[in-house]
Parts: sequence; structure tokens; C-alpha cells
Amino acid sequence: MEKWKTAIERGLVSGSTASALSTVALAAMGKHEAGSGFAPTNAVSHWIWGDQAARHDGPSLRYTLPGYLIHHASATFWAVLFERFMGERLDRSSVVRTVQAATATSAVACFVDYQLTPQRLHPGYEKRLSRPALAVVYGAFGLGLAAGALLCRRAD
Repeated sequence: MEKWKTAIERGLVSGSTASALSTVALAAMGKHEAGSGFAPTNAVSHWIWGDQAARHDGPSLRYTLPGYLIHHASATFWAVLFERFMGERLDRSSVVRTVQAATATSAVACFVDYQLTPQRLHPGYEKRLSRPALAVVYGAFGLGLAAGALLCRRAD
């Protein structure tokens, strides 16, 4: 039980950094490809509001806030799993190994998001971004996981 407690504590940190960094990437890619930095995050709220969320370009309490909260919760979920199953290895790892483990976790998350999850529960930003832009977003997610993991270990 102690391992899960530690994973949750650390996962809150690494999930938050992964969420923040990948949201910045979503905004940058959205601005570049869809003309709106909010469009990809709005699209996440398609879980609640359907396809009209994916079509909304501006900031909105209806679409942007739940989109970000869903994205953040998902990032935290993956971060807790990352910390639970990789945590002990990360405690003894170098920065390079931590980045590699976080990148692998990000790749697994992407695979699960798009290959194992029903379409209705896909992240949604694929409705506004190209595959190369999604690679940037998942790359930023992985870097955020690594940064959070390193931060946790530095504080310990």
C-alpha cells in the first residue's frame, strides 16, 4: 500500500508537469494548425458535449475548462501508473533513463488512447491536429513526466 501512496504523491507532481507542458504544446500546435490555441483543449470536452466541442475555437467555460480538467486527470492517471511501476527504477536512474522511461510511458499512453480506447473516449485533439502535431504533444507529455519525476526525486 505504501508504494501506491508514494506513486500517487509523486504522480500528482509529474502528472501536473506533464499536463501543463502538453497543454502548452496543444496550444502552440492548435494556433499553428487550427488557428486557435484553445481548439485542441476544447476538443477534449467532446466526452461531455459531443462534436460541437471540437468545432469551438475560442476560450470557453463550457469547453475549455472541462477539456483541460479531463486532460489533467488523464495526465495524472498516467503519471501515477508511471510512478507506481517505474518509481523504484527511477529512484536509481540517471536523467537519460528517466527521460527514456517517460517517453516509453507517453508512447504507451498514445497507443492506449488511439488503439485500445473506444473512439468516443479518444482524447479529442486529433479532431483539430495532424499526426505530427500529436507527436509533439505526446513528446511534451513525456518530457513533462520526466521533469516531474526528476523534481520529485530532487526534493526527496
